[in-house]
Amino acid sequence: MFSKLSLALIALALTLLSSASAGIIDFEEAGGLADDDSLETCWKNGALINSTLASLQPGDTFVFPNKTFHVMGGLRSDGLTDVTISFDGTLVFSNDIDSWPKNENGDVFPSLIFNSPKNVIFTSSGKGTLDGQGGKWWGLPGIGYLRRQENRPRLFEIASGENILVENIFFLNSAYWTFWVHDVKGLEVRFCDIEARRTEKDKHTLIDITAFNTDGYDVTGRDVWIHDCTVWNQDDTIAVKDDSQNMLFERITASGVGLTIGSIGSSTVKNITFRDCHMHNTYKGIYTKFRGEGGVIEDVTYENIIIENPSQWPIWIGPAQQSDSNRLCAAHPCSICWPTVPFAECNAADSQYKNILLKNITVIGGKMSPGVIMGGTSEGMGMENIVFDDVVFQDPSSKPWGDDYYKCEGVTSGVAKGKTWPVPPCFDDQTNKDKN
Repeated sequence: MFSKLSLALIALALTLLSSASAGIIDFEEAGGLADDDSLETCWKNGALINSTLASLQPGDTFVFPNKTFHVMGGLRSDGLTDVTISFDGTLVFSNDIDSWPKNENGDVFPSLIFNSPKNVIFTSSGKGTLDGQGGKWWGLPGIGYLRRQENRPRLFEIASGENILVENIFFLNSAYWTFWVHDVKGLEVRFCDIEARRTEKDKHTLIDITAFNTDGYDVTGRDVWIHDCTVWNQDDTIAVKDDSQNMLFERITASGVGLTIGSIGSSTVKNITFRDCHMHNTYKGIYTKFRGEGGVIEDVTYENIIIENPSQWPIWIGPAQQSDSNRLCAAHPCSICWPTVPFAECNAADSQYKNILLKNITVIGGKMSPGVIMGGTSEGMGMENIVFDDVVFQDPSSKPWGDDYYKCEGVTSGVAKGKTWPVPPCFDDQTNKDKN
């Protein structure tokens, strides 16, 4: 049996061996072609990236120098361990939709995917850029979605990673979901930016919002910390997906379709915190959503959040309000056209919310009523222990809920505390009324 000293010496030897064999691989020096957007160069650069990724050894650093490289999507790496990838320049992904690599069913491959990486750093010496050139994939407002729906490439994907750091990267105009890290064990994202826009206007216009599914930071897994980041997009700014636990999102500047948990199916999501976030001219604000039955969202905190001039619901705790087909107003389970379009439906999901705290939330202005709180209607599926503590609206709209301000149903136990105003009508009012 090895002694502790022997094991330590072996570990030291392996470390020294790894360091001795570690190298810095410069993409341009390896043959990468800069500043050439021809289709031929896109394919060549993409092939070189794939072969280089496959050759990386523990301790290596793969550097994209501060130039612009046009590449074809379908970049893939499997099983990277103990390496650093530095995007010091810009990778511009081809917008040649017909040439984009696809599987046998015609489904497009992601722009860039890393399968089962461990102890990997994605970084930049400044602020590197991954440009998805999403505009062509989005197509004409509204019409483009009907044509391609969700068969568009994700920009950056990590599957089943462990101990991952992503920092100092600008993710620009993804065709579909921007940042998709799933089944991860240990992830930190810091000092990164996401942007997906059709126009440069400081709001989410009807034209902008048709860049559907351009999610920001989408994550599943355990032990995730995303902080000091920004996102302006046309879908969920952050989305905690199924079967996730122990996640903290803080110091985020976000504008889009919400600081989101969901949509959740039949899994359990717990111990999720959003705090110290600013949402300027956002579409939705706080957004939690179920798409199916039998799920649980519990032990969630939203704290110290400022929401300015939301275009739609400042607070939504309920079913997913989404469209998943070419019938844009169909309910899945709640129609995106509800409640403004006649006959549009919003169906509560038979899943459960438990222990949800909103604390020190300030909403300034807005075009619609403060929100929707809609729990399951089946026995045992009502919301439990929903607490609003100092949830304050300044000049709230009464459209469409009038003096009730909230659509509020399916709540077994809800409490409003502190300076909360207005109080959801299905909550127990324990506020300091004289201070409101």
